[in-house]
Amino acid sequence: MRHNKKFNHLSRTASHRAAMLSNMAVSLIKHKRITTTVAKAKALKKYVEPLITKSKQDTTNSRRVVFSYLKDKYAVTELFKEVSAKVADRPGGYTRIIKTGFRAQDAAAMCFIELVDYNENMAKTEKKVKRTRRSKKAAEAAPAAEVAETPAVEAEVVAEEKTAE
Repeated sequence: MRHNKKFNHLSRTASHRAAMLSNMAVSLIKHKRITTTVAKAKALKKYVEPLITKSKQDTTNSRRVVFSYLKDKYAVTELFKEVSAKVADRPGGYTRIIKTGFRAQDAAAMCFIELVDYNENMAKTEKKVKRTRRSKKAAEAAPAAEVAETPAVEAEVVAEEKTAE
């Protein structure tokens, strides 16, 4: 029986899988975004997120534990200095997987995985205008009312400017 055995082996031996995930984690930390298959990205997410959580506490022991997984001094330094500072207030979910389609050669599902706090395009939070359901008559009357108010507001501003002078 294979109850609760949800681990994706990625068709690799344990040592190959560990080396691949370590290399991918180093690339993700250095470049902040990498392109890979969806299966590898999901495995990488489970691999790298605990390391990022560990990097929030900058102790000698946590550095040694993270180094035992990554085996790259530059990546460990980058993780503990830059990345941990950006994710200090985030309680989890440090990575984002965005699917990009299928690879031409073998039709593998492709995606890119990125560190959430490093993508400025996604970080912009635009306020959405809350719309209520109204009849057509109310929707047509609203823009006319706004146009009528605008010149009056401008006239008040001009009057205030003249008074100030």
